[in-house]
Amino acid sequence: MDLNPHAGENYAHPKTCLFHVIFKNVSGRILVGLRWWNEINDLGESVWKFESLDQESLARMNKKDSWLFWWTLYLTAAAWIVLAIFSLIRLQADYLLVIGVCLTLSIANIVGFTKCRKDAKQKIQQFASQTIAAQVSSTIQSAIFSAV
Repeated sequence: MDLNPHAGENYAHPKTCLFHVIFKNVSGRILVGLRWWNEINDLGESVWKFESLDQESLARMNKKDSWLFWWTLYLTAAAWIVLAIFSLIRLQADYLLVIGVCLTLSIANIVGFTKCRKDAKQKIQQFASQTIAAQVSSTIQSAIFSAV
């Protein structure tokens, strides 16, 4: 995904972008076509679940929306780190608990969406290799049957 917006491009979802920046809600599905969550299975194990749009839809995602999404994801974590440093300098340990929780959630979001993006790329590569393999197989079969 290209994280650099193009100059003349406008936001495709300006309201979602605004709410993503202000409230940090689950806007990844609309802005970058990704969604993740974590479940506990019957054995008590933590299982990551990823969803992404299909290849064509991901290719049509607005570059400016994507840029804003990824940058605010990282800048939010950086802001919590800065606030933690200020709390340590001012010896306000009571704020560190809140900051720690918020930083943990921000990092979880970064890790989740990054894993989701990698999973989506892997699925696209698998689809492409399967398509190529099917095409080669089809070409070989048609060549064999046309020679017979």
